[in-house]
Amino acid sequence: MKKKTTWFYRLQSIFGRVVIHLVLLVGVVIVVFPFYWMVTTSFKTLDEAVQFPPTLLPKVWMFSNWIEAWNSAPFGRYFFNSIFVSTSVTFLVLTTSVLAAYTFARIRLPGKDLIFVLFLATMMIPFEVILIPDFVIVKKLGWYNTYAALILPWSAQVFSIFLMRQFFLSVPLDLYEAAQVDGCTHHRFLWHIALPLSVPALLTCGIFSFLGSWNALLWPLITTSSSEMRPLQVGLAVFLTEEGIYYQLLMAAATFTVLPIIIIYFFAQRQFIEGIARTGIKG
Repeated sequence: MKKKTTWFYRLQSIFGRVVIHLVLLVGVVIVVFPFYWMVTTSFKTLDEAVQFPPTLLPKVWMFSNWIEAWNSAPFGRYFFNSIFVSTSVTFLVLTTSVLAAYTFARIRLPGKDLIFVLFLATMMIPFEVILIPDFVIVKKLGWYNTYAALILPWSAQVFSIFLMRQFFLSVPLDLYEAAQVDGCTHHRFLWHIALPLSVPALLTCGIFSFLGSWNALLWPLITTSSSEMRPLQVGLAVFLTEEGIYYQLLMAAATFTVLPIIIIYFFAQRQFIEGIARTGIKG
């Protein structure tokens, strides 16, 4: 009887694992298939891209679609703008987040907790509410259609400050007290001890900031007016309007637009997951 019970629970465990893996497999297919369809369509001819029933693989691989799509619009300039803007925003966000987060986590200031709560409250304000006031400010400052309009309004992000604060709180207080006994100031502790320990959290904030800036559409759309200043997403939106019937070219442009983000996440996924996990150690 005992042996039968053991086999029953073993079969139940195996069945449960099979069900879980099947559910995960279905989820993977649902998530991956749109990307697969986008990539394969980018190598099809126009007739094959619009035919019904559709084909899962191109009958003839048209590698020239990528070259044609690239030459149909100034994507080189779009890529430069997106890389420059996203890199600048990420650097500024990391700088402001580290300084503000360390202040909220370790420095004693009157009303610090209230200020931090007010910071978090701003995350509840929809972007559409502040869109027009922000645009008016940018216009008054003479930043319209400049890199300043694309970079400076996003140089500080509350979510990154929150994430870095949670990490700094997870650093043992005894470590800071021991450094303080040795004469270590806040500046030295932050630079020589806290920052080297916070690489996973920094990478997490950096990925979020870079990804958000890379994928930004609405703000660059209203603050730029020339192709020389358009970032990649705005340029892709214009390309979709101009080449709306050439689906293979649209898919080619969409593929090489999203490819850099996939590559970056592929190499940084370990640090990204570690940063998310470690920032939740202490509230």
